[in-house]
Amino acid sequence: MNDLQFKVNSIDRERLALQLADESKQWDVLVIGGGATGLGVAMDAVARGYNTLLLEQSDFAKGTSSRSTKLVHGGVRYLAQGDIRLVREASVERGRLCRNAPHLVKNQTFIIPIYNYWDKIKYTLGLKMYDWISGRLTLGSSVFVSRKKTIESLPGIKQEGLLGGVLYHDGQFDDSRLAINLVQSIIEKGGCAINYIKVTGLLKDNQGKIEGALVVDTENGKNFRVRAKAVINATGVFVDDILHMDNPKSLKSICVSQGVHLVLDKAFYPSEHALMIPETSDGRVLFAVPWHDKVVLGTTDTPVEEASLEPQALEKEINFILETAADYFTKKPTRSDVLSVFAGLRPLAAPQGEEQTTKEISRSHKIMVSASHLFTILGGKWTTYRKMGEDMMNRVEKELQWKHQKTTTSLMHIHGYAEGMNWNDPLYFYGSDCQLIKKQMNGSSGQWISDSLKIHKMQVRWAVENEMARTVEDVLARRTRALLLNAGESIRIAPEVARIMAEEMDKDQAWQKEQVENYTSLANQYILKTN
Repeated sequence: MNDLQFKVNSIDRERLALQLADESKQWDVLVIGGGATGLGVAMDAVARGYNTLLLEQSDFAKGTSSRSTKLVHGGVRYLAQGDIRLVREASVERGRLCRNAPHLVKNQTFIIPIYNYWDKIKYTLGLKMYDWISGRLTLGSSVFVSRKKTIESLPGIKQEGLLGGVLYHDGQFDDSRLAINLVQSIIEKGGCAINYIKVTGLLKDNQGKIEGALVVDTENGKNFRVRAKAVINATGVFVDDILHMDNPKSLKSICVSQGVHLVLDKAFYPSEHALMIPETSDGRVLFAVPWHDKVVLGTTDTPVEEASLEPQALEKEINFILETAADYFTKKPTRSDVLSVFAGLRPLAAPQGEEQTTKEISRSHKIMVSASHLFTILGGKWTTYRKMGEDMMNRVEKELQWKHQKTTTSLMHIHGYAEGMNWNDPLYFYGSDCQLIKKQMNGSSGQWISDSLKIHKMQVRWAVENEMARTVEDVLARRTRALLLNAGESIRIAPEVARIMAEEMDKDQAWQKEQVENYTSLANQYILKTN
């Protein structure tokens, strides 16, 4: 490549990984985990001036952090549970994220359809409280809208018995794109973040205090000893794996809940407003959210026994979402209408004492410090990622008796920051990088790789050069959202993506073949089988 502009934000993984080979180097902070929580911690550590390293065993946001409902929200459901503190914290953080990443987060209106007078009173008053708790960072005032206006705003909504609706405001975002922008921000501010580096053990000094980790680069099998003053376990649903490295007798710290989403064509829900169903048949909340010219339906809340990087949607979850949507849509979706199904796992702090269902366990985060000074953070959600990072670094400074450094992340612009984005532009999520990519597109031969998903070959090049994409899955699942938006279409374009990546990364035909086979096998799990 000879275009200097295209490399303006280039990230060289090999150069970053070379820093691991210097065993005399001691990092201030080592963060294990490249999802929302780990990225929040690393961002805060870098902002305080600490020499920071973040390691991710797979790709950034590979797990839960790329499989959310795509909402930056205060949590109407938490208000119903009486957790006002969490709602206030999340509402404030929602406002900060809107301010710091306006190219990824937008004000999304939601409408709750009302079918009885008690619900009209309950949700009108409840959402007024939601507005009040948000304070000056509110995204807009809630209001009751008439039956006529509700029908106009929610075409396709079931009209029988409809009294009207309550409209309120929350945030919507693209989760894995935020993760990639945070990686870029961490590196730009002097930190180091690397994917496909797995922690295999912890290093301890003569007093039994943790002083680093044993790691392996899964791309080449090289092993390293990484030394650090503070080691932070931010591995989400896998926190117990790291805790057991520290202490094989450590008790279970989390329970895992699965959330499933179905993606449909927008024809099933042709509205700019999101739909919120506050009380489903089993007491859960279900959303229909417009996203990237599609609609996302979800989510479920199902306890699962074991965590995995590729959780599978259960038939009962799929049926629940389709049946609930059918109760509210006049055009009832079927299995064959689903473009993609994806599941994510929530790491919830294990309840103490009385048994609770997963939907009753607080989504607030929890910090633990072991006797050996392993710092672990549990729970939380994307909306509060920044606050989790701040709280963790405050705790590190206190426990290790470091001089307190003030964080600056509450006002820190995230890479890609750009105001006034055109949300109808299929490349809006690149923010300030958008014009650079478009310039490359205009100067290149060839059309869209996928016209329906608006994916261009220059986006693949950009992902490799500037966003540390290493596999076809990285590009189609997280740098673009093809896998989640239309799994079948993503399989069709996988060979071309592999070809372009091979050119950029100097890989051979065998690598391309393996990549396409691996991706196809994965993507088939996102397609619902029809009998």
